Amino acid sequence: MQRSKGRSAVAAAAYRSGTKLTNEWDGVTHDYTRKTGVVHSEIMLPAHAPPEFADRSALWNSVEQIEKARDSQLAREVEAALPRELTREQQLALVRAYVKDNFVDKGMCADFAIHDKGTGNPHVHIMLTIRPLKEDGSWGAKCRKAYDLDENGQRIPDGKGGWKNHREDTTDWNDKGNVEIWRAAWAAYTNRALEAAGRPALVDHRSYKRRGIDKIPSIHLGPAASQMEKRGIRTDKGEVNRQIASDNKLLKEIKARVTRLYNWTKAEAKKPEGKKSIMADLWEAQQQLRQPATRSGRIRALQENAALFSFLQSNGIQSMEQLHEKLTEMNTQYYDLRGEIVKAERRIAALTERGEMWTQYSQYRPVRKQLDRVKPEKRELFEQRHSRELALYEAAARYLKERKDSGEEITPKAWEREIAKLTAAKDLKYMDMKAMREELKAVERLKKAADHLAKTEQSRKKEEPEL
Repeated sequence: MQRSKGRSAVAAAAYRSGTKLTNEWDGVTHDYTRKTGVVHSEIMLPAHAPPEFADRSALWNSVEQIEKARDSQLAREVEAALPRELTREQQLALVRAYVKDNFVDKGMCADFAIHDKGTGNPHVHIMLTIRPLKEDGSWGAKCRKAYDLDENGQRIPDGKGGWKNHREDTTDWNDKGNVEIWRAAWAAYTNRALEAAGRPALVDHRSYKRRGIDKIPSIHLGPAASQMEKRGIRTDKGEVNRQIASDNKLLKEIKARVTRLYNWTKAEAKKPEGKKSIMADLWEAQQQLRQPATRSGRIRALQENAALFSFLQSNGIQSMEQLHEKLTEMNTQYYDLRGEIVKAERRIAALTERGEMWTQYSQYRPVRKQLDRVKPEKRELFEQRHSRELALYEAAARYLKERKDSGEEITPKAWEREIAKLTAAKDLKYMDMKAMREELKAVERLKKAADHLAKTEQSRKKEEPEL
């Protein structure tokens, strides 16, 4: 949370806790007492923190006052989803343990709030202080000057009468590697809490790709799109996630079918066949299964029989061994198609995010240009009135700069063309997947006939008199 992005630590604390706080740095009062869904808020402090910091206003106003610059970083926030399987008391115990061990014991002051509107998305916001506290409870420095040294450990002259130096953080809290550490810790703490509650540990902080799972990840909606979706307004991001959910459902369905049939044909292929082909027996049994009573049902049955006949004939399947070979081929085909689809979906999601950030950048760039033209004495008021637009512009500009710094060209039109090309190719792959599903349905009818034959044989044996 930085002032340069229009953020205020006091305003953020008031919003997350659902309270009314006045920022003594700019005199603005932030009243969120009507906010719903705040079920618990709490401040946790290291042992040497001033006791008055247990008061939310005192803590965050102290932070605002110690930071003098207009671009100061005021606080850091960690947000995490809470397992719905845990009770409120268990969720609270989980948060307290995680915050204490990972932040407070390191010297940070933590202000957390649990939000739950009853919509199935309980989560926690954890606001953390940036500056270290001295042993006497006063704020310490974020960084210090460190001199550059040569191979002999001596200071290096800067040619201007001084010494070459650089800024060095007084803590490692700003190390970007902490993100991975804190995410992994949250997964570990959550899984321990789930296991203690008799629930399976299901949380993994790693992405599907890192875990080797060919499942398409949904994209982050963000607050704006999330609120619109909750009000019943369909958004582009929401449509992408709905399509991803549908795609994942289809992939999961086909995987289950192909695996089940592959295992069945593998077991059946090992059995010795008699003089008469088992496929002929299955075909006859399939024909003798209960006939539909309605005209539409009979028409559908005829269509299904035709599809099964076409599948067997076109693939030259006359034995169970040949059927298993075909299922082996379909199993391989499924994984090939799924890999191509997942790869395309991930690239589409990445390009969609780039396009949205470009749109956001373009939309709010005029506000940023307008700020440059504002007189110095009115600049602060303009920043306060347009804090949201400026923050969105800065976020988009930073995102695009990171892409550019990594060597990527900023080409919105090319992104759109690539998305269209990938979408068309992906749709063809899905057509292949759906065609495979119909073939699997045909084989399932053979399996159903086989199960029927097995049950009939068992009944016959039970009815035979013992000799």
